[in-house]
Amino acid sequence: MSNFHGDFSQNIDYVFKIVLIGDSAVGKSQLLARFARNEFSLDSKATIGVEFQTRTLAIDHKTVKAQIWDTAGQERYRAVTSAYYRGAVGAMLVYDITKRQSFDHVVRWLEELRGHADKNIVIMLVGNKTDLGHLRNVPSEDAKEFAERENLYFMETSALESTNVEMAFNTLLTEIYRTVSKKALVANEAESGGNSALLKGSNIVVPSAEPLSGGSKYSCCSSS
Repeated sequence: MSNFHGDFSQNIDYVFKIVLIGDSAVGKSQLLARFARNEFSLDSKATIGVEFQTRTLAIDHKTVKAQIWDTAGQERYRAVTSAYYRGAVGAMLVYDITKRQSFDHVVRWLEELRGHADKNIVIMLVGNKTDLGHLRNVPSEDAKEFAERENLYFMETSALESTNVEMAFNTLLTEIYRTVSKKALVANEAESGGNSALLKGSNIVVPSAEPLSGGSKYSCCSSS
């Protein structure tokens, strides 16, 4: 998959809203800054409220604009919940590999996500801060097992060293594209077939997206 920074002369084919969730200080804003602007700030401040960044890239010869939303992990900002998740087609659930508590809280974040987001949302579990491997408190195996059990994609990253950040976002966006394009295909076939039950708005079952070639759905990408 090729991807580009900068403007595209052609029209945008898709806009995908992605939400970043997880405890505060796990590196959500740094992952976003690294992907959207290739920046990293050592003196990053806590996010206040909600903000988003965009980046345009090409997937399967289509122009996709990723609109990535970031919010504070602190409880006092959680009032924005329903509006934050509305329209999201993908989520990155982030924890800090050096903070066991941030991983233990993933269950609660996933519960909130599934309570507010679309049931077809594509979710990736991300263990950030692999540059602090000597302080690791969450074994990769624990996260892999959890991801497998919950049917999530999984990857470990370092926003500081720019390890797997691009790959994590690209994997998530590619799977969203596959899910959305399959959904559109099913809808088009139903319409052209004149199936009145489907045209009345009955639920259309979307086949689950296949994992990218070269690894399992929950495989962890090595940061070595």
